[in-house]
Amino acid sequence: LTSLDPLWSNTLISLNHAYMVCDQLYGLDAGLIPRPQMAEGHTLSADQLTWTFTLREGLAFHDGEKVLAKAAVASINRWSKRDAFGKRMAAQMVEMKALDDRRFEIRLNKPFSHLLYGLGGTFCFIYPERVANTDAFTAITDPIGSGPYRFVRDEWVAGASAGYVRNDKYIPRQEPAAFWSGGKVAHFDKVDWRILPDAATAAAALQKGEVDWLERPLLDLL
Repeated sequence: LTSLDPLWSNTLISLNHAYMVCDQLYGLDAGLIPRPQMAEGHTLSADQLTWTFTLREGLAFHDGEKVLAKAAVASINRWSKRDAFGKRMAAQMVEMKALDDRRFEIRLNKPFSHLLYGLGGTFCFIYPERVANTDAFTAITDPIGSGPYRFVRDEWVAGASAGYVRNDKYIPRQEPAAFWSGGKVAHFDKVDWRILPDAATAAAALQKGEVDWLERPLLDLL
């Protein structure tokens, strides 16, 4: 893990990090269908041009700040400058604005049926407004999100280790987890990533019980 910003680096490990500490407005279920995650839901106007989203109640960032609609707007705006779905949405967007603390609106000049997939199946993570206002071509360094785990910066050694502790204030959706959607229940008090570049060393650590899970074992070591 060398970058905390999946939008900037586009690496799988940065994406995995983001899923630990952040959340998305929508998440894909096992059938790759977008389901509400941070969003309570949305409405779409009859002409399919105006999307109105409502955030779930009780959402908060790790520092205690409430998740407000303006943070979602700022995060989507940053995402729209780099992601392919986001760029397409931005090219068709007339206006995006917060309506109140929990609701925001996206108005388009022509329908964009893939909007929910873009919000849930790409790198559109929601950050505090001050973090989301970071230039899209500058990496985010603030690890604060609103997800089920908090990043322990003092334990981060790039190329060696990273640590996460459970966010006890996180309120998961009251429904079964399904791929990237549903209730994200943190069952562990702490998660430690150990980076072991040598495949044989990693396999040996698994056999000795020094690690609980190996992400990408070589086939000839299985």
